[in-house]
Amino acid sequence: MLNKIVIANRGEIALRILRACREIGIKTVAVHSSADRDLKHVRFADESVCIGGPPSSESYLNVPAIISAAEITDAVGIHPGYGFLSENPDFAERVESSGFVFIGPKPETIRLMGDKVSAIKAMKASGVPCVPGSGGPLTQNSEDNLRIALDIGYPIIIKAAAGGGGRGMRVVRSEAALLNAISLTKSEAKAAFGDDTVYMEKFLENPRHIEFQMLADAHGNAIHLGERDCSMQRRHQKVLEEAPAPGISDQIRNDMGERCAEACRKIGYRGVGTFEFLYENGEFYFIEMNTRLQVEHPVTEMVTGVDLVIEQLRVASGETLSYKQSDIKLNGHAIECRINAEDSKTFMPSPGEITHYHQPGGPGVRLESHIYSGYRVPPYYDSMIGKLITHANNRESAMARMRTALSELVIGGINTNIALQEEILKDVGFQRGGTNIHYLEKKLEG
Repeated sequence: MLNKIVIANRGEIALRILRACREIGIKTVAVHSSADRDLKHVRFADESVCIGGPPSSESYLNVPAIISAAEITDAVGIHPGYGFLSENPDFAERVESSGFVFIGPKPETIRLMGDKVSAIKAMKASGVPCVPGSGGPLTQNSEDNLRIALDIGYPIIIKAAAGGGGRGMRVVRSEAALLNAISLTKSEAKAAFGDDTVYMEKFLENPRHIEFQMLADAHGNAIHLGERDCSMQRRHQKVLEEAPAPGISDQIRNDMGERCAEACRKIGYRGVGTFEFLYENGEFYFIEMNTRLQVEHPVTEMVTGVDLVIEQLRVASGETLSYKQSDIKLNGHAIECRINAEDSKTFMPSPGEITHYHQPGGPGVRLESHIYSGYRVPPYYDSMIGKLITHANNRESAMARMRTALSELVIGGINTNIALQEEILKDVGFQRGGTNIHYLEKKLEG
């Protein structure tokens, strides 16, 4: 087992990783920006190292500083959490070439799955269903591009191969708009990602966003832990997630899960990862793989009883999986609400001091957060300050527990999106289950 690791992240996920390390006897080094000296995990870690100023570019994206922190503290591994450098293959490569264990997939796997075009090719070769599309990068040949779009059928969507988080994509509904859309998307992709490679896919009008949680080791073993429904989104950003996804049968779950597990085995995947799909009219369409721990991993933990972070650490230590596929049973239902420091109506970030704080409790209630009374939310990072999770025997009870938990959660001194989450839990469409990825956006516009 790794005896000491650097936690190269901040906030709730850094605290979550620290707690897992404590449970299995791994010492921790918290690296932090000068604005994050008072974070909980910095106080609780065995050691801490300030690696730069408040901007992420000076600290959490500062590769030499993170490597140096590992060197001076005699750490043996680096956990990237999610966001920041977690899916950066160059960082993973640098970590391993410097003699440390990268707690995640191999650099070449991250690179393969980080490029949307190569990822789709790999998934097709593994038998994972993909959205009908160009099958590779678009060329400069206008006639070919027009023909491909016609074969796919409008509407189509142009996507940047290096894109993500809802950026680098454009929907095209007619042949007349296609060539200009390709040109614009290429220009935007070059400016945003340094890569103007784009590809084309069928645009699904009203899909759900369903993802499968995977776990694999370096010895060729891979299993799935069921699926999550992440369709409640605003501007392509997830707001609320749940597991399992309403309306997905055991047969569908097992079939798709095994296809994903086989894909993991074929590409030599290592660690935790998530296959993301659009789901429409009973069909799954692969869109991307997240080669890291997900924000929403707790709902899977609640319904399976598997600690994904501990498994991640064990796999990185070279151990085989603690579980076989037959060990994974889904128990009940779990819901996660992301709690953000932002206005519920305008969505403007709301940094500042938390003057008072009361967290909810009771059976089946879990809160993952780094905040406390007197903590000052900085303006430099993502606005998420916590994740509230409830678990119960069925979906209706999980929703009831979430409504109670949200009503008990008090965060004073700043604005939060608690009111928005309460509104979602009261919504008839959400209560019914199976809403598509545009549902929340349309509800907010209405």
